[in-house]
Amino acid sequence: MAHGDVMEPPQQFLLPARPARSLDEYLATDWGGLGLARAAELGPEHTVDEIARAGLRGRGGAGFPTGRKWSGVRAQPGTDRYVVANAGEGEPGTFKDRAILRANPYQFIEGLMIAAATIDAAEAFVGFKASFTEEIECVTRAVQEMQDAGLCQGCQVTIVRGPEEYLLGEEKALLEVIEGKDPLPRVLPPFEHGLFATAPQLGWQATELEAGHAGLHESNPTLVNNVETLTNIAPILVRGADWFRSFGTAESPGNVVCTIVGDVQRPDVAEVELGTPLRTVIDAVGGGPLEGRTIKAVFSGVSNPVVVASDLDVSLSYEAFAAIGSGMGAAGFIAVDDTACMVDVARAFSRFLYVESCGQCPACKRGSGEITELLERIDGGRGTIRDVEAIGGWLRTVTDGNRCYLAVEEQAIVASILRAFPNEFEEHLDGAGCPRPRRFMLPKLVDLRDGRAVYDERQPFKRSDWTYGSRAEQ
Repeated sequence: MAHGDVMEPPQQFLLPARPARSLDEYLATDWGGLGLARAAELGPEHTVDEIARAGLRGRGGAGFPTGRKWSGVRAQPGTDRYVVANAGEGEPGTFKDRAILRANPYQFIEGLMIAAATIDAAEAFVGFKASFTEEIECVTRAVQEMQDAGLCQGCQVTIVRGPEEYLLGEEKALLEVIEGKDPLPRVLPPFEHGLFATAPQLGWQATELEAGHAGLHESNPTLVNNVETLTNIAPILVRGADWFRSFGTAESPGNVVCTIVGDVQRPDVAEVELGTPLRTVIDAVGGGPLEGRTIKAVFSGVSNPVVVASDLDVSLSYEAFAAIGSGMGAAGFIAVDDTACMVDVARAFSRFLYVESCGQCPACKRGSGEITELLERIDGGRGTIRDVEAIGGWLRTVTDGNRCYLAVEEQAIVASILRAFPNEFEEHLDGAGCPRPRRFMLPKLVDLRDGRAVYDERQPFKRSDWTYGSRAEQ
């Protein structure tokens, strides 16, 4: 595949040009149903080996090697094992999992069943936001069709409808929701403290013994994978690790499903070969910047430091983004053009993270709140250089004792904007008005189709206790 100024259409094996509307249509693809057969032929150990050899990295944001994660769960002692598919996509600027589930739910379920068989899971769960009604319907139908066809046997699949909160997508908080609790992250990761585990008690609420359980109760190691990660599994097993490695880069093989939103002509989601330059993806998938404007910043969701205009030719890979001091995240990219105020952008990101912080870690909740308040002062022309210095102080402590990554996101994004755009902060100090008054709308996506993005208009009115205010309160 060419990685030049023009992006050649990749071989699509995640997001088909023609959606699979029935099981028969999926079975007519090159790997439909064959992944399960290949996994049974290989056996659990060699299945994990093949995924590891392919170099598949988790598509939820961290890019952790999938084979290593599966191997770790298999090696962990425990009474029962579980597998959880994280479909609670709540990262602003990201729509790739929902696009996959609308177009290709059968391939996702096949990957989930392969994972369950490989780690010998007692049950599989798919965690959604309850508002994802279309995606829930697609997956429910796919599971039923595959069960009727005998392709989804030996492991019960339970669909869980969770709350709207951003932390639903955090794997430890997702386990709490599956157990019927609030989305409050635990201390230990799922492979150490999995579903329905009773010891050690390090969640927010204690868990009673499972019904009918007798004897020693261990950690119930649980495998949590993102929807896109699981959708890669069947093609890898059918076509082989070498085929998968023929796409992408040595350290980031394969394709990735990208979302491009923000200040672009045509917001969209598309499958892209890893290694393609970010600028090329913005132009090819999002139609490029709006007429007469230029892109001055890009954010990968709300998880990583800003990518500035001089770095837009960075290739889509975990290693290339790390080399410029950022991260690829879940490949949901928010483009910001030269008409936007970066103080306002920093305020919007900080407020989102402050509001969505659960409050278990005082440094995170208080620190992100103080940072947001200071950014609002500066944005409104009421700030001084002391306010900028105070932000720096709060950024140094906001991650103290953090249970999850949210506080790190606050630190990374706000600090990077301060470093990259100091002149825009200076423009606001000592009563100066903002020279770029256009307000930035945080792209928390409700829907994305046909080049039109629908953002959550309620998010600006969400309070820090997860209730909602009114426009009059703003």
